[in-house]
Amino acid sequence: MSESNVVNDKNVEIIIWEEKYATGVKVIDSQHQHLFDMTNQLYLACFAGDDVLNKVFQDTMHQTVEYVRFHFNYELKLLSKIDFPDYKNHKKMHDNLVRDILKAVEDYKEDKKFTPNNFARTLRDWILGHIGVYDKIYTGFIHEQKRRGVLTEKMLKEIESSFST
Repeated sequence: MSESNVVNDKNVEIIIWEEKYATGVKVIDSQHQHLFDMTNQLYLACFAGDDVLNKVFQDTMHQTVEYVRFHFNYELKLLSKIDFPDYKNHKKMHDNLVRDILKAVEDYKEDKKFTPNNFARTLRDWILGHIGVYDKIYTGFIHEQKRRGVLTEKMLKEIESSFST
């Protein structure tokens, strides 16, 4: 990871959105940016002192879990609708992260060995790796389908609007 997207100073973000992470699907990019923001909130809560850490980190962690589930559901619906050939593998990666996050939440609630800072960094690393590598695979598929005329912007917008109803 380059220093341009990972920061070690507690006064700044741990993860910074860059256009290289864009998928070209506006809704997905917006959701990814929100995941970046939530990861930064978790990281910054690590430096707020124990009372704030416990409240803010716990609340933000809960919100992050819910948002990750929402985002993964949305993304997988999109991939299913466009017949993405590696759908099962992509879903498995999502399921594994959700399982790992839920385990970390449980450890946190049970006061098991849990380091919030490490959790925020692990989430950051997963997000950067997943978006930067695996989401680029389906992005390439979408662009190829558009190039071949199999998928259009209009079709993508119709798919997006079908999720909101």
